[in-house]
Amino acid sequence: MPFSQDPRSARAIFEILVRENTDMLLAYLRSTVDDSIAVDDLFQETMIVAWKRIHDYDRSRPFAPWLRGIARNLVLAHYRSIGASHVWHNTDVLDNIETRFQELLSNNSGTFREQAEDLLSCMKRLSDRLRLIVEMLYARDMSYTQIAAALNDQAATIRKRAQRAREQLYECLKATGEPS
Repeated sequence: MPFSQDPRSARAIFEILVRENTDMLLAYLRSTVDDSIAVDDLFQETMIVAWKRIHDYDRSRPFAPWLRGIARNLVLAHYRSIGASHVWHNTDVLDNIETRFQELLSNNSGTFREQAEDLLSCMKRLSDRLRLIVEMLYARDMSYTQIAAALNDQAATIRKRAQRAREQLYECLKATGEPS
């Protein structure tokens, strides 16, 4: 079923869908692009393209994958435009990320925001050191080398601690998703 042809109705529905999917889309973009300015630009561009193509959206299908599909194409175009032979420029990697997002969103009946809250709860269970490394790595977009310098440690040690933190978060989230 195509999207409503009534402009007011289309705009209202689009705004609701965007509000419901903003966190998910930003997470998707942050998982594929390591430049926060580019993420912001790609988010805005995705919204513009989605709005321009909203009449192509089939309401019988989920909105989130359609939106990520637009973002995926823009991410590929972004890397082509900067001439990067970055790992995310590989369509297989982007397909795998999309598969993980589909699994994440389909395995849990909660909203993306609720799932993010579960992650924050699991973050609180990490040791102070591991939580700081995760925050520096993902929230502050710092490299392993930058974190090592800030914490007066070796980059290899930071990399290993980050891996340990991700494993602990994975186990915590897995336990959170299991019925009690």
